[in-house]
Amino acid sequence: MTSPASASALRPLALGELIDRSVTFWRGHLKPLFVLSLGYSLVNYIATKGVLQLTRVLTPMLYSPDQQALAQERPFEMLGQSALAMVLWGGMFSFLIWSYWLAMVATSRFVVSTQLGTPVSPADSLRRGLSMVGPVTGAFVLSLGWSLLVMLVACVPGIIVLVVGGVVSATGSQALGAVVLILGALVLGLGMVGAMLWYFLRFLLLPPVLAMEDLGAWAAFQRSGALLSGRVEPGFLGRVVVRGMILFTVVSLILFSVHLLFGIPSWLVMLPYGNPFSADTIARTPQWLLVPVELLQVMAQSFFSPVNFVVCAFFYLDLRVRREALDLEQRLGGDTSPTSPLAA
Repeated sequence: MTSPASASALRPLALGELIDRSVTFWRGHLKPLFVLSLGYSLVNYIATKGVLQLTRVLTPMLYSPDQQALAQERPFEMLGQSALAMVLWGGMFSFLIWSYWLAMVATSRFVVSTQLGTPVSPADSLRRGLSMVGPVTGAFVLSLGWSLLVMLVACVPGIIVLVVGGVVSATGSQALGAVVLILGALVLGLGMVGAMLWYFLRFLLLPPVLAMEDLGAWAAFQRSGALLSGRVEPGFLGRVVVRGMILFTVVSLILFSVHLLFGIPSWLVMLPYGNPFSADTIARTPQWLLVPVELLQVMAQSFFSPVNFVVCAFFYLDLRVRREALDLEQRLGGDTSPTSPLAA
């Protein structure tokens, strides 16, 4: 049976209240949330470090200070190494997003269950995340295919402008063609950024759905999309997508600021060896100096990154309350324990 306090706490929340309650929950459960996030952060750090070392071995030309000269002398070799590096880093970023979803599944299980008055331990939450590896992987593959289509559509305007700029440069004024090409590059870049933001927003609720509802990959894919569609109250801010975009933007800015702050020590360590934002500088910096400060950054990420997970879990709960009267079900003593599906 759900506790009365938990049931009465469930009600539709304004955006400010949602963020405030999420931060309050994070402050009140720092230790279990840190434990849930630490493994995810360490795995991602090891994966990133491994890919960095692998690219140093397999693509040495990209880490050479004479990259331009080598590109002119051996253009095809440079092109091949650049393509290999893109494949490696693309695979790594895909893995990071996949592991991010797994971590959010585990954390959402802990957060939502606690809010429903049926708390589970971090160990049980981790087991839930590991048990959902199959559905998470399937949903992730579906999301990649869907986002690829969105990316292609978003890039079409920029590609058209680039083609027009190339034609103008070849047949008319080169100055005008250069302007059009620059404009095309900007439109293309904006399209790619917009597609990436759409991806994270469209699948914002998929991990909480997988955490709390016994659904497969395709059903969870559809369920998360249904939760994010339409509106929950009148006005522009009543659209669910707009509410999700505001929450995602606010939390992302906070976490980005924290990431920059705790990235300063690693930049200071690399500074004597060159530009800290250059790949060859990272290669030249002794690892015995770099690894300790990077681990400090990993610890900070484990401490603060659960804020994002908690906000998404609270957003999921808020939509369930608004659309499916989950608060009334709780007060009536409905079975919403973690062992039973929460599907509508």
